[in-house]
Order: sequence, then structure tokens, then C-alpha cells
Amino acid sequence: MIVRDYNELKNTDRHIADAEWTSTRMLLADDSMGFSFHITVLQAGSEHTFHYKHHFESVYCMKGKGSITDLATGETHQIHPGVMYALNLNDKHTLRADEELHMACCFNPPVTGTEVHREDGSYAPAEELENQS
Repeated sequence: MIVRDYNELKNTDRHIADAEWTSTRMLLADDSMGFSFHITVLQAGSEHTFHYKHHFESVYCMKGKGSITDLATGETHQIHPGVMYALNLNDKHTLRADEELHMACCFNPPVTGTEVHREDGSYAPAEELENQS
């Protein structure tokens, strides 16, 4: 059984911070669960374009308001507590935080915790990260 306290992880290397977002990685690839689980907080007024070409992601909004735009179709959806979205087609998207957004996120395959967003908004595939070790 794995039990972790979000508040304790905020002071470890599982807590990644940027000027506009934080991500606390509750589960990572080395936990062998088949997915990773993160609590992500996006700062109010921030805008992020991502394209997870090698990962599927599902996201559940716990707090705040914003929107997500599918860049292939131009369709925009409102994000607020209770809304979930899943990037089942590796969808390139822009996420906007009108208010501070608190999101629970799952990635498949799981991330390792060492990923950084590349210029195109993606993470490298797991095998590419393994070859860097």
C-alpha cells in the first residue's frame, strides 16, 4: 500500500514549481501503478499550451475556473469544479486559468518526475528518458 501526504510532498523533489504552475507528483513511474497522479495548481491569469504526444492525460478540476481549447478543432470548454477532461487523442490544447485552478491529473504511461515540457509542449517518450540515464 502506498500512502502519501500532499502537504509533506510539497517540500520534496516530487514538487515541481514554475512561475505559473506547480505540480506535486503523488505517484510516479517508479511506484509501478501503471499511471502517475499529480496535483497541479495553475496561477490565475496564466495560459499554457501542451501537446502530450506520448502520454494520455485525464484531469479533474477541484477548485477554480478556466477553459481548455482543443487546438485541432478550436472548440473551447469551460473548466470549473466537477469538470473532467481526457486527452484521449493526445490532443494539443491551451489551458487558461481565469482563477487559480487546482487540478488532479493522471498520466499514462506514467511520468518519471524528471520530465520537462519541451518547446512543442510535450514530454519526451519514456524510452527516450531511459536512454539518457
